[in-house]
Amino acid sequence: MNNSILNTDGNSQSYGLLELSAKVEYALLALLELAINHGKKVTLTINDIAAKQPIPERYLEQILTQLRRAGVVQSQRGSKGGFLLVREPWEISLLEIVSLIEGERNEKRNANVLTIEKTLVWEIWERANTASVEVLGRYTLQDLCQEREIRSQENPMYYI
Repeated sequence: MNNSILNTDGNSQSYGLLELSAKVEYALLALLELAINHGKKVTLTINDIAAKQPIPERYLEQILTQLRRAGVVQSQRGSKGGFLLVREPWEISLLEIVSLIEGERNEKRNANVLTIEKTLVWEIWERANTASVEVLGRYTLQDLCQEREIRSQENPMYYI
């Protein structure tokens, strides 16, 4: 099965069935930076995170506020202020983050027109959704940190 479509300009673009929203991607990138520094007990400012990850600062501020309200991060004021994780990175699953950022998604079916074919389509869609929930529930911020470390060692940077 070919996972590409042609844009109006004729270029093909890859796509997947399940989409990763920019908001979830930014939240995961920000949390990855906080997780990397978690053991050091260092706070990171919005500027610190935005300097390491391509996230607009105003958008990052909104995301971190949402994560703070949900109890995933805490903020500290003052000269050594910034953000840090409230819990250990291995205690925070990717599923938890996606659920916090995206909220519960309840797809509503039109019960008035419930055909065999429509029921089959929804059952397959539910299986795909269940599989994605299982995968996201299996991985934590600690897993992302470990994978990042492995990949950064595989691809050393050489400066001339």
